[in-house]
Amino acid sequence: MAGEFKIYTKGGDKGETSLLGGTRVAKSHERVEAYGNIDELNSFIGLIRDQDIAPHYREVLIEVQKNLFIAEALIARDPEKPSRDLPSLSDEDIEMLEKEIDSMNEQLPALTNFLLPGGHPIVSLCHVARTVCRRAERSLIRLNQSSPVEDIIIRLMNRLSDYLFVLARKTGKDAGADETPWITKK
Repeated sequence: MAGEFKIYTKGGDKGETSLLGGTRVAKSHERVEAYGNIDELNSFIGLIRDQDIAPHYREVLIEVQKNLFIAEALIARDPEKPSRDLPSLSDEDIEMLEKEIDSMNEQLPALTNFLLPGGHPIVSLCHVARTVCRRAERSLIRLNQSSPVEDIIIRLMNRLSDYLFVLARKTGKDAGADETPWITKK
């Protein structure tokens, strides 16, 4: 078929890839690492979405995934080249997560201890996604030290990790799972 998108290009066979804009960089470049971490997070969120969770959470997670694709594209573009017309993130995207966090928190018992991840597969998946989100955030902050990263992307990752923590608690409650507090040894 004419114009078919080929999955393989062989262009990366020597350890390089292209940023949006065409610049070739090592696959270990901090920009590639940053958008790769976001891509991994997006995959884990897809796995959460595939679980037996309330339809509302699925809808929110689809919006989150769309925003993560935008973040990936913004990070994958070469900052030294003219910008392609890419979609953008907005404060409303972060506010949506905050509203969801607040809504779920209203239905949860007050948090008095750190919690051990686990208790139900969906809870564990949310915590895995949360930790991948924190890694993505750290890689964005490292990248920002050498090449500017839009503030909204870092803010989105920070809020998303909070959302995933609360989602773990709420889906655990919905599934009847017990939360295990971390209590230090004396």
